[in-house]
Amino acid sequence: MEELELTRATTEQRNPRSMGLDRMSSLEIAKLMNDEDKGVAPAVEKVLPEVAKAIDWAREALGKGGRLIYIGAGTSGRLGVLDAAECPPTFGVEPGVVVGLIAGGDRALTTSVEGAEDDPVLCEEDLRSLGLNSKDLVVGLAASGRTPYVLGGFAYAKKVGCRTVAISCNSESAVGREAGLSIEPVTGPEVLTGSTRLKAGTAEKMVLNMISTGSMVGLGKAYENLMVDVQQSNHKLTSRAVNIVCEATGCSTESAREALDRSLQDVKVAVVMLLAGISVEEARGRLESSSGHVREALEQRSSE
Repeated sequence: MEELELTRATTEQRNPRSMGLDRMSSLEIAKLMNDEDKGVAPAVEKVLPEVAKAIDWAREALGKGGRLIYIGAGTSGRLGVLDAAECPPTFGVEPGVVVGLIAGGDRALTTSVEGAEDDPVLCEEDLRSLGLNSKDLVVGLAASGRTPYVLGGFAYAKKVGCRTVAISCNSESAVGREAGLSIEPVTGPEVLTGSTRLKAGTAEKMVLNMISTGSMVGLGKAYENLMVDVQQSNHKLTSRAVNIVCEATGCSTESAREALDRSLQDVKVAVVMLLAGISVEEARGRLESSSGHVREALEQRSSE
């Protein structure tokens, strides 16, 4: 019965355009895959209202001190871990604010852990170890739409009182039925039958980009389209911080570096002090009263 359910999934069906895949040249394969990928963005476009709701839910959870927790297995799990890992350097959040859980643990990031995704209890244990609470948002990723690890995580999240979001590439999926919100961009049969790391994985990555970026922007992690909470953890990001201050204020590189030194390398403080013509202390105070939103900090009247 389970095998029958899986073969009915769109992601498991054979793609008629790639039936001769094993006879194609390298260029023909590349062209076919590129052509198939052109349908991913339109598939995601159809579910943008649901994505927007997920952004709102994530913003609300993070704003209340909760966490954004991704759960998944295989490629889906790895995509969640990747998105979580990129949030601290990009948005300046602590590593535990956005979390990625993959069936089988860290070893599954590079090596297949057989059977891990088939154990619904395993995800409950992983979520328990995180201290899951009702303020958190749990986002389950399952391209096939039926991963037991994700279903088990949703069952436990419901008991705790968490909101849940399912991301799948099959319509009316099992994970979608179990979640409070279902996002299902249907990308169709893969070029390589059942290999959901291809179009389905691309769609999942696009949706994750929107959820994490949209929620972080809503929390004040951007000014205009600049990542003003970037963490200067390497030379590239240090240079980016200087460039951001220059772009935001129109100042010289020298002035940007000086402002960053005065603000203890806090890009937001440097931007506000330069644009408002105020001290480091007042810039920091304005940002605190505006919950870190640069635009709102700039609109406040000077207290000096």
